[in-house]
Amino acid sequence: MTPAASPWILLLVAFLAANLPFFIDRIFFILAPRSGSKAFIWRLLELVVLYFLVGGVAYLLERNLGEVARQHWEFYAVTASLFLVFAFPGFIYKYLWHGHG
Repeated sequence: MTPAASPWILLLVAFLAANLPFFIDRIFFILAPRSGSKAFIWRLLELVVLYFLVGGVAYLLERNLGEVARQHWEFYAVTASLFLVFAFPGFIYKYLWHGHG
């Protein structure tokens, strides 16, 4: 993988990860919910966990390509907001287009 292609691949991985909680109805992709439908709070928790997993992949990618830059709170605020924007298509599909079930 070339260094020029890696940001685009990382953005694609982040986009897919942000939408997974809305397309898979198992809690953390393993457990079937008792009520038959996964609650919204589970989807939010999965988004947080996936945000940190994608961040870990990005950190490893940056470490392998060179020196790791220091990040401050602004970086995490922007990347978390971007992750939520990436999750918007899945949210629209699940709750506005497809319905709550």
